[in-house]
Amino acid sequence: MSTTPVRRRLPRRSRWPRRIVVAVVVLAIFALGIAIGQALDDGPPSPSTETYVRTLEPMTQQPG
Repeated sequence: MSTTPVRRRLPRRSRWPRRIVVAVVVLAIFALGIAIGQALDDGPPSPSTETYVRTLEPMTQQPG
């Protein structure tokens, strides 16, 4: 007779609860990103800078 102990297999746990938790965390991070983006977009407008470009015509010079 063998003296090897008989091991019973534990019932396999379902992966659904873990997948649901991961999906909820991913959606929460996504929603947080959208909220931060909206908050930054709704903030006061940054001061705008206007740039004017002018071309200067050279003045005529008198011979020396």
